[in-house]
Amino acid sequence: MTTFSIPEMSCGHCKAKIEDAVMDADEGAVIAFDMDAREVEIDSTLDTAALADAIKAAGYETRLKT
Repeated sequence: MTTFSIPEMSCGHCKAKIEDAVMDADEGAVIAFDMDAREVEIDSTLDTAALADAIKAAGYETRLKT
């Protein structure tokens, strides 16, 4: 499970864009959003860099939560 902070994620449209991008990269991914904290938790077979690239391709900067 990988958790990312996405400071610019503020609405349902943002959530949908990120979800679509991650699912395009790994259709088996399980995604959980915390809109208040502006975080997304992803369970995927992809590595962290590939997930970050997918989110960035959707137009959002991200930081890995530790």
